[in-house]
Amino acid sequence: MILRAAMGDDDRVGRLSAVYNVFAFVMLVILLMVLPRYTESLHPGKDGNPGFNSYDLDNSLRAVFYPAVIGWGALCYWIYTLRLRMNRIEYRLLTQ
Repeated sequence: MILRAAMGDDDRVGRLSAVYNVFAFVMLVILLMVLPRYTESLHPGKDGNPGFNSYDLDNSLRAVFYPAVIGWGALCYWIYTLRLRMNRIEYRLLTQ
């Protein structure tokens, strides 16, 4: 959607989107079907345990993980408020 919105020429956008989708499909197959067969797990909760317990995340990692989660949440909220203010300004400009 970002690629399509970034360019004006519909024919060029269609070709670029098609090429991008071919590469994305190849990567999807690799990441979903091939990679899990070569590794045990890419996530901390191995053996089907998705929870964060003392075996998955020690205290030194928790000191980084939880502030990072709060930081990403704050960043998302800030971007949301920016978009909301932009939409309000655009609406005011269009209705005047």
